Order: sequence, then structure tokens, then C-alpha cells
Amino acid sequence: MIRITQFVHGKGTVSEAIKHRKKAPGKMPRNLLAFSEKRRPIIFWNLTNRCNLACSHCYINAHPGARRDDELSTEEMKAVIDDLNAMGTPLILLSGGEPLVRDDFWEIAGYIQEKGMKSALSTNGTLIDPEVALRLKNTGVEYVGVSLDGATPKTHDRLRNRAGSFAASLRALQACKAIGLPCGVRITVSKDNFRELGALIDLAGEVGASRFCVYWLVPSGRGQDGHASRQLAPAEVQEVIGQLYRKAHEIDPKKLEILTVDSPQDAVYFLQRMREEDPKNACTVEQLLSFMGSGCSAGDRVANIDPSGNVYPCQFAQEASLRIGNVREEKFSSLWNNAGNKVLAAFRKRPVQLEGACGACAERKLCGGGCRVRAWAQNHSLSSEDPFCSVRTPEPATDGCSTG
Repeated sequence: MIRITQFVHGKGTVSEAIKHRKKAPGKMPRNLLAFSEKRRPIIFWNLTNRCNLACSHCYINAHPGARRDDELSTEEMKAVIDDLNAMGTPLILLSGGEPLVRDDFWEIAGYIQEKGMKSALSTNGTLIDPEVALRLKNTGVEYVGVSLDGATPKTHDRLRNRAGSFAASLRALQACKAIGLPCGVRITVSKDNFRELGALIDLAGEVGASRFCVYWLVPSGRGQDGHASRQLAPAEVQEVIGQLYRKAHEIDPKKLEILTVDSPQDAVYFLQRMREEDPKNACTVEQLLSFMGSGCSAGDRVANIDPSGNVYPCQFAQEASLRIGNVREEKFSSLWNNAGNKVLAAFRKRPVQLEGACGACAERKLCGGGCRVRAWAQNHSLSSEDPFCSVRTPEPATDGCSTG
């Protein structure tokens, strides 16, 4: 996760990161978790494959009839929550499919609250009205991320395959804002919608969202369909990042935070621009990056549990060869702390042994070679280059910064 707003307005973030980074992750402000010295994973938990929509880019192939026969039961989920609580998990992100279609959602969310843990919700928003929003707040959900895939009903509804879904998602954001429940907008950027990005950021500000989060199209689930033709070209990526950079400067950081996910090299794009335009602050950004540790967070700062209890390095790594284990067979904490687990060992290896363009790039220490799951998807090698990255810096960067 690359917090663009924190980088653009980085001076205060450095002092806050230094102040809190030695605390246990569960005791840190959520916006500073990435800078913690103590590694405890944020859990991206797909509660179900079922969803009331069937989005064209869904990374888990969710749709209304997608319920698995072997979904974890309520009691099994409570046992996992007990284990996650004991190991000090800082945040459980409840996702799907659409998590709200699960009959026991409120019991699960309430149990997380009962244990004193933090939770957030990833949702399409279509099932959230004022009553549901209030119930989410009262059940301890601290943040609601609502997916919007365009600034217009035409674009969003087409990608979500449901007429009226744009209006319903907007109503969800408004319902959360009305009762003081922090909420944000999430978009998966592709050729289908990147031209609407600026208008969507403005719309997020108008409805009172506190965060605007950009995901890049990942070749997982239905996201594999037409991936090559829908993925942004390098020049288009630069256009998107330039727009995010400008918006982060223009918007009050106390009102809306802008960030990107699943692309560590985004930090390099921003840093290179800041070296030219704001070299003093560029050094601050390098210090923040040094706190975060280089590279992909999969298998280190984040983990995924799927509806059947399978554990993966991240939510985009759900394939058999990257499976860490299953919580029915072994506790999550035991799986996570097993130094002999080959999948985890491969993802955690530092420095990453990189090949191709990433191996020859002078910025590789900052981004760690980008997203290892995209590298795996293309070449079935965690060492290969990230095919989505167009950063090519053959000579050592000389910025005069020291992040020691």
C-alpha cells in the first residue's frame, strides 16, 4: 500500500511514524500500520464467494450462485478469530464476494468486536442503507470501503453487470458519512475507466469519503479475462499516477487520503517525480519507505484466508501452488510462524532475488521488485520481473538522501 497523501505531506508522517512504530500493531493508529517495526499481518478474509453482483474484474470469481459447500462455519470462524486475537492481529478486513450476504455476518463482526479487535469492511455497498450503516458502526466496524468503478452510472453499472448499482453504492457512502462511520472509495483501474479517475476523486470528496484507494487490474479470477487488452500501458499508468500526485497536492490531507494498492513500484514513480520537483521532501519519502521495508507485503504484512479456510500470502495469490495451509488442519498462528513453510519462506526472502528488468533496476531496493504475485502469474517464478512495472533505472540513483 502506497500512501500518496502521506508522502506528499510527509514531514508530519515521519514524526508520527517514529513516535508509534515500536508499538504492537494492534496499538498503532491504523494509518501508520505500514511503518510498524513489529510484523503482524493484516488479514484479508474472504468470508464467502457469494455476491449479489458479478463484476467483470472480480479476483475471486464471485457471483450470486458461487457459495462453496465447504465454507467455514460460524464456530470455525470464531475459533480462527480467537487465534488471530491471541497473536495480536492488528486488523481483520471482512471481504467477499459480498460479505453482507453471509447469514452470520453480524455474529462474526460482533465476535471480533467482543474480542476487542479492529475490523473493516470491503463491500460493493449495494446492501447498505442507513439502518445497515448504523448497525455496522454499532458492531465495531471501523471503516467501510465501497467499490466504485467509474464516475458515471454508465461505466460503473457496465463493469458491475447490474443496472442501478452505481446509485446504490453512492447511497451507501452517504449513509455511512451521515452517522460518522469512516468510509472510502475503491476503484480497480483499467482501460475501461481510467479516464474518469479525476472526476471520481472529486465525487469521493463530495460524498465525504475519507480515503480514495486505487487498485490495479490483477490477473486473478475474472480479472484474467481480457487482462492483456484491459491493462494500462506504461504511458497510461504514468498519466494515472500524475493525476493522483496532483490531486494529493490539491486536496486537504485531513479530508481525503489518496493511496494505491498491490504495486510497490508506485512509490518509485512518486519518488522520482519528487526528486525533480521537491527534493527535500523526497528524502522524507525515502525515510518512510525505509520504515516500511522494501517490496511486496504478501506473506509478511498481509495474509489472506479464503471462504474454505485456505491461507494464502495475499488475496490475489489464491492458487494451489501458493497455498500456505488451511485453518481447519492447523491454526493460522502456527502456519504463519512456521519458518519451514516453503511458500512463506519464498515470499519473505530479503533481499528478493530478482531477474529481468527488475534485477537490473537501480530502484529495486525501494520497491523490492514490485508485485510478486503478478510476476508469478506471468512466469511462475517469484524472482521474475513484475510485468506491470515500466520503471527502468539502469544507473544508481543519486539523490543525496540518507535513510539510515
